[in-house]
Order: sequence, then C-alpha cells, then structure tokens
Amino acid sequence: MRTEICERLGIDVPIFAFTHCRDVAAAVSNAGGLGVLGAVGFTAEQLEIELAWLDEHVHGVYGVDLVIPSKYEGKGIEGLSPAELEAKLAELVPQEHRDFAEKILADHGVPRLPEDEHHNQLLGWTATTAGPQVEVILRHPKAKLVANALGTPPDDVIKQVQDSGRLIGALCGSVKHALNHQRAGLDFVVCQGTEGGGHCGEVSSLVLWPQVIDAVGDLPVLAAGGIGDGRQVAAAMAMGAAGAWTGSLWLTVEESNVPPAQMQTYIEATSHDTVRSRAWTGKPARMLRNEWTEAWERSDTPSPLPMPLQMMVALDGVKRGHRYPEAAKDVNFNPVGQVVGQLNKVERTADVMQRLIEEYLTACERLNKLNNS
Repeated sequence: MRTEICERLGIDVPIFAFTHCRDVAAAVSNAGGLGVLGAVGFTAEQLEIELAWLDEHVHGVYGVDLVIPSKYEGKGIEGLSPAELEAKLAELVPQEHRDFAEKILADHGVPRLPEDEHHNQLLGWTATTAGPQVEVILRHPKAKLVANALGTPPDDVIKQVQDSGRLIGALCGSVKHALNHQRAGLDFVVCQGTEGGGHCGEVSSLVLWPQVIDAVGDLPVLAAGGIGDGRQVAAAMAMGAAGAWTGSLWLTVEESNVPPAQMQTYIEATSHDTVRSRAWTGKPARMLRNEWTEAWERSDTPSPLPMPLQMMVALDGVKRGHRYPEAAKDVNFNPVGQVVGQLNKVERTADVMQRLIEEYLTACERLNKLNNS
C-alpha cells in the first residue's frame, strides 16, 4: 500500500484526510496517514495558532488545504490589502441578498452574533486573502504538503511552496483541470468525483478517476469522492491512484469539532439527502439539502452570487450555525459527500484508520483469490 508519494512525505499509508479540525488532522498523521487541515476560515493569526499546535502534537508531518479559486469576482484587482479588497467586494453585494439571508435565519430563530464580532471576512477565498496564509504555512517545517481546493494555484504560490521543499497540488473535477495542474508543474492532483463533499464537478468518481490517471501519466493522482471504507480505497488503487483523499469520513469521528446537533444530522442522513448547490459559496458544492439550500433555489428568491460574494452573504449564517447549532439545525451549512449514507456511527480516528487498512487488505485478498481460482 506504500506508494511513491508516501516515500516523498515519509508516511506509512497513502490515506489523506481533509478536515477543518486540528485534532483529527493530528490523529490521522499519527496513525500513519496524512492529516490535511483546511485553512479557509482562519485568519493568518489563527492559522499560526493551529499549525503551532499541530507541530507540537504531530509525530511526523501534516498538510494544509487552501482555497484560492482560479476564477472569482474581483480577480485582477491588485495593490489592495486583504481588508481593502474585502471592503471593495462588499460594495458589490446587493442589500437584497443580505436581507434575504437574514430573513432565513430569523425565520428559523437563529440568534444574531454579538455586535462586536466581525464576521464578513473573506478568510482565504481569494489570492489576496490567502497570501498571508501561505506565509504562515512556510514557517512550519512539519507542514509538508499544500493543496488548493479550487483550481490551479497562482505561479508565485507554486514556486514558494516547491522552493521550500514541500509538495503542492490541487483538486480537479475534470480531465481539463487535471491537465492544467500538470502544465503548471504541480506535484500531484486530487481527482474528486461528483459524489464528494464540498466543491465538485459533475462526473462520478468511477468514471473520472481512470480518465484523469490516464491523462496525466506519471503525475500522482489521489482519488477523492465517495471513499468511506477500505474497499473503496482498494478500488481507487486498482485503477492506478497513488492514494486516497478522504473528507466526509472525518466529520463523524470522536475528535471532530462538529457540534453534536450537526453531527447527528450527518449520522441520520442517507446518500439521497445531498445536493450540489451554490447557496453557500457561489460555486457548486455538495452538501446536505435543507431549508437554506431550498430557499435559494426558488424562482421567487435571489439567485446565489458568484464566489466570493455569496460567501460574504452566507458567512454570517455559517458562524451563527456554529454558535447556535440547535437553532440552526434546518438551515446549517453541512458540506458532505454522498458517502454520508455510510457514516452511521461515531468512531475514534485511529479506529477508522485501522478499519480502512484492514478493509483494503481484505478486498485485495478477495481479488487475489479470484485471480488464482
């Protein structure tokens, strides 16, 4: 199961775990895989605290995931600080959208945040605002891998990361995007099928993985989208993937910082309860369908804005959902893939890692028996 990318990173198994929770990232890395902390939502100062904690608690190495979209409203505006760019983009957000978002939350009884809490920050949704996050990452030697969630990273970011001896890659949802990553000189690609949680394309993993693997040749491909047990890891590896990139799987582990009410929503959900929606970020992302996503889809309501403007509208709802998860149960931001239908109990992260490896080996043994029969 140990592939070339394991050798380059010094990890035991090619299981990569995207998570917004540092405890989960540390537990996966310490179990032989690679925990990848999602940086979006953290200021540079907050990210410094998170990575310093990971440095202390991770025995080996970990990764960090950025969100620098290749296309977004305001791209090309130069010479502004993150705060100045945020203020300029805020001018483009219609009041109608802010009022509609507030009405949804108010109608469901979700309390407002304290007046002194500033929450309309972009926090990494543009190249300008992600720049300070990159600087933080490069100060932490155990942060050996950087991934960009939306498109090919800017050339200067690629150079900075690679010159520091780290690996940098990006997610893709099509062969076209994978080839763009390869031409840019990235070290790996994460190929995510439409089953995956968060931002995703329209092609299923079983169809997309081999297409991308064939297209990029020797460039390592990490398979993502719909991986919840070791059988799915084995399927990805059988197609030629260099590893498995997982995300939704870690929402329901003991170490996760998902509030109990929200976690219960995940545990009770089936694979039929997800939807690709632009209602939170402005780009199609897979999440649980609820009254927030349904409200933005109606013909008599405002249409979601382009990224990052929609996130500037929705971020208040994200933060209020975290603060008041019981009240926000029907309108919370619940990014998750179709594999949510397999997530029906809470497990320890180390136990999940062990289970994935055992299920992978069992699947391989089953194939070996078939091949030798």
